[in-house]
Amino acid sequence: MERTDLAFAGIARQAELIRAGEVSPRELVELYLERVARIDPQLNAVRVVFAERALAEADQAAARRAAGEERPLLGVPVLIKDDTDVAGEVTCKGSAAEDRPAREDAEVVRRLRGAGAIVLGKTHVPELMQWPFTESATWGITRNPWDPGRSPGGSSGGSAAAVAAGLVGAASASDGAGSIRIPASCCALFGLKGQRGRIPTAPYDITWQGLTHVGCVTRSVRDTALWWDVVADRLDGDPSGTWVEAAERGMSNPPTLRIACATNNALFAPLATEQRAGFEETVALLRSLGHTVEQVRVPYGDLLGDLVPRYLRGIAEDAAAVAHPRRLERRTRAMARMGRLLPDALVARARRHEAATAERLNRLLADHDVLLTPGTAGLPLPIGRYEGRGAIWTFNGVGRYTPYTPAWNITGQPAASVPAGFTADGVPLAVQLVGRPQDEATLLALAAQLEVARPWADRRPPLAA
Repeated sequence: MERTDLAFAGIARQAELIRAGEVSPRELVELYLERVARIDPQLNAVRVVFAERALAEADQAAARRAAGEERPLLGVPVLIKDDTDVAGEVTCKGSAAEDRPAREDAEVVRRLRGAGAIVLGKTHVPELMQWPFTESATWGITRNPWDPGRSPGGSSGGSAAAVAAGLVGAASASDGAGSIRIPASCCALFGLKGQRGRIPTAPYDITWQGLTHVGCVTRSVRDTALWWDVVADRLDGDPSGTWVEAAERGMSNPPTLRIACATNNALFAPLATEQRAGFEETVALLRSLGHTVEQVRVPYGDLLGDLVPRYLRGIAEDAAAVAHPRRLERRTRAMARMGRLLPDALVARARRHEAATAERLNRLLADHDVLLTPGTAGLPLPIGRYEGRGAIWTFNGVGRYTPYTPAWNITGQPAASVPAGFTADGVPLAVQLVGRPQDEATLLALAAQLEVARPWADRRPPLAA
């Protein structure tokens, strides 16, 4: 296999190649170290690389394979978002305000290592993971490999840019109001936010007042499914079988589904012409595949009242927890101040209202298997769109850019970003699939069917050769 093809092969195929002895873990690590050194200066996706450690772990993985050891990701490199603890490394969270090394791996990192994965390094985020673009005063601008004049999204923008550019096969991500799905949308990747509690957030018990979910971004649905088989918990009432099996059903024997589709949003934000075209083409594709698709309106209600208190309080709690709060950016300090000023009763009310919001939004899914919406309201943001802007201006602006994702952090149910083609200029488009509570299996199957019908993973950014 050509080196570039190997870089873009994805973690499932790379694991197969290592098991078959066709490639060694050291070859993979050296390949990605070379690509990071050569390509990442154009993107600024990776904050720190653990080169010596990764090479040593690659040799250990090779020895385990030679001894007959079987692990799902044995010898496969991955990157970790810089909001997630890696033992001995500072979890910077996009800021200069933190300088204390983590004492131990986060639970998701521990599970990845247990499956044999090699942690190659950590990826950039906006300060305290609060924005759908990845720019910070401390760590600079992260760029989209499909169009370096645009953002890769956020807050998992470094992870998405790295995977899209073939700097790694998969990277961890997290999602408090869309931060897995938005970067996936911007970078032509698959990004699944699962059921709340599906993947542990430990060592943190509650993040952003319960809004945050943990996951990954990958080029293919099967790669995400394999990651999930390694790190996700099974919950009471889950269907039998693995997540990879759920994805493979979509490729070989997909179910016929009743799909609701909607373009309305809680903020009445206009939908860009390009995104509407990607949405409508997906509707047509789903119908051609035999699914029943019905136009609906989502009953969002007072979504801002449910979201904003939890979002702002979460930022305030994160700001209070850093080692040096005075080093935070001015805009971040303003966001944290708003979160501190919110009455506790208002935050508690938003938490209590979650069940009613979930019940209202899920009425649609009583008669439908999946809800289809646009991914974002517009194309990936131009670099620097909010540079120098204040907290309220930025908050209002990005809300109108990402009006489709936050509802499902409130309800806690699965939602995924699926590529929906490209503009004439090669900028990625995407749609969002929303599933019933705890029904990630249907989303994986449907997304895998779409991937077969309209492949996206074989297209690569020009700078990534």
